[in-house]
Parts: sequence; C-alpha cells; structure tokens
Amino acid sequence: MKYRWLLVLLIMGVIGSTVWLGMPKAPAAVRISEAGTGFKLPDLQGVMQSLPEGEVVLLNFWATWCPPCRKEIPSMVELHEKFAAQGLKVVAVSVDQNRDHLSSFVREQQMPFQVLHDADTLVSQGYGVFRFPESFLIDKQGKVRYHLLGAVDWMSAPLVKTIEGMLAEPTLQTNGSSSGELENNG
Repeated sequence: MKYRWLLVLLIMGVIGSTVWLGMPKAPAAVRISEAGTGFKLPDLQGVMQSLPEGEVVLLNFWATWCPPCRKEIPSMVELHEKFAAQGLKVVAVSVDQNRDHLSSFVREQQMPFQVLHDADTLVSQGYGVFRFPESFLIDKQGKVRYHLLGAVDWMSAPLVKTIEGMLAEPTLQTNGSSSGELENNG
C-alpha cells in the first residue's frame, strides 16, 4: 500500500514538472521609461488607431468579462471628464473576442474615451499584460512612467496629483525626471 502511494506521488510529480517546464514564459513587460507607442489597433468602428503623441495617456488593458475591470470603469470615466480638457487621453484596450458585445458594453457604460480592440492580444502581450486590468501612465514624450496592476480608483488623491503633475510638464523635457511604479493595493 505504501509503495502504491509513493508511485502515485512520483507520477504526479513527473506530470507536474512536465507541465511546469512546458509552460511558455511570461512576456517581457514594458519597462518604465520605455517608449509606450508603436502599435495600431482598430477602434469600435474598425478604424486603425495608435496612441496619441505629445499627450499624457492613460493606457488601460481590460475586458468586459473581468469584474475588477468593470469596477474600475466609472472612475476612469470620471477621470476622463476631469482632465480631458487639460490634455489627458484615456485609451482603453479591450481583449474581448467579440467586437459587437464589446461595442454594446461600451455604449451601456457610456465610456466617452477611446476604446481599441486587441482581440488577438498581441499588443497586450507586447506590454507584458497577462492579467486584467493593467494600466500604464505615459508622459508627453511617449515614455511609460507608471505601471499599475489591478483595478484602480482613478480619482484617488495620489493618482490625481500624479496626473496633474504629468499634465503640467512641458512637452519637451530638458532634464531627467524620476519615474517609478505606483503600487495598487486595492
């Protein structure tokens, strides 16, 4: 009886090791300060779009089937309404498969910002995104300044202050700026 359990454990260990070693490696994430531009994705009308240049951009990767993503949308809408006139561009990149379902959801949620469709997840993978939501704050020079994991309250005081600071920066920076990751514990 003892040997039978040992044999079962040995077989389970071999199977587990084989599966673990056969898994693909996680894609390399975009490092803070790397350029955040360089892709084109279709919007909900099928027109190819790229990230705005010379603007502060909140780039958010999400999906309609993701509960934390859904929770985050109202604060993104509020952030857009507060800062759009000052130059903040919110770009929400959905990894949903069905564009019609995505379009309906965007209409229902009254998402006033740009929504792009990454059905094959190639752009998401290029940013190292494999869990949702994930967001990147990109400065006016097109550099990723902050990478935020999970649902975010975009109207929280630290984030509002960070975005206000980024919006106040000149378009062409002459001095190096410090960058870092914002931690999201929510």
